[in-house]
Amino acid sequence: MRLWSLHPKYLDRKGLVALWREALLAQAVLSNQTRGYRHHPQLARFRSCMNPSSQIAHYLFAVYDEAVRRGYRFVREKIRNKSEKPQFIPVTCGQLEYEWEHLKTKLKSRDQAAFVRLKSISHPVPHPLFRKVPGKIADWESGAAHSGLKLN
Repeated sequence: MRLWSLHPKYLDRKGLVALWREALLAQAVLSNQTRGYRHHPQLARFRSCMNPSSQIAHYLFAVYDEAVRRGYRFVREKIRNKSEKPQFIPVTCGQLEYEWEHLKTKLKSRDQAAFVRLKSISHPVPHPLFRKVPGKIADWESGAAHSGLKLN
């Protein structure tokens, strides 16, 4: 499961569709509607919020909005439990940089045109639910220890 901290506008078609599916799975997990993935480390940041189900709904709406902008037909009714105001979740600069490099590596082999578009961006913005704060790669990021990427 990869719930990107990056804004969904950076994802290619395959990445955006995968994010939609994985965030819907996260929604089911956070609503106790499935047994799988209950202990997935990326869900910790949603669980740390007062209303995790509402937070994942806000996350999904941003993904949905990007899909609509591109002309895709995601089913809005699959998103549940959105409260009035989101509780913004902190994401570290190190985590964003790690995910940015990870995404570029994926796109370099999967979608060359998308990779070329991203090469000129030096400071990617986070998903609208997240607010950037100083710091290193998140402790829950399992791939970081093996990536060789060293960030402050």
